[in-house]
Amino acid sequence: MKNLTDQEKGDMLDNCKKATFLIEKQQSGKIGFKEKLELEYHLSICEMCNTFMKQSAAINQFVKKVFQRGKTVKLDDGFKAELQKQIDAKLDQPSKN
Repeated sequence: MKNLTDQEKGDMLDNCKKATFLIEKQQSGKIGFKEKLELEYHLSICEMCNTFMKQSAAINQFVKKVFQRGKTVKLDDGFKAELQKQIDAKLDQPSKN
């Protein structure tokens, strides 16, 4: 792989963030035709996002199975807020590559 410029790295990161958003959107509902084309193109060139898509699908299937059993799972608001804070902090960290 060639050495990427800072601009190319930033563009790639932005594209991966958009792709992961579209992957989640697609798994939880429908995405538009243009979004589908953008996602398919990105997945054709990005192995990391392909891995993310497979992992996300597995997690979503597991969660659906848990809820289909009729169990009610309720997370308290403090836990959800702390989890969101941790997710946001990880997303804001610069890539180590």
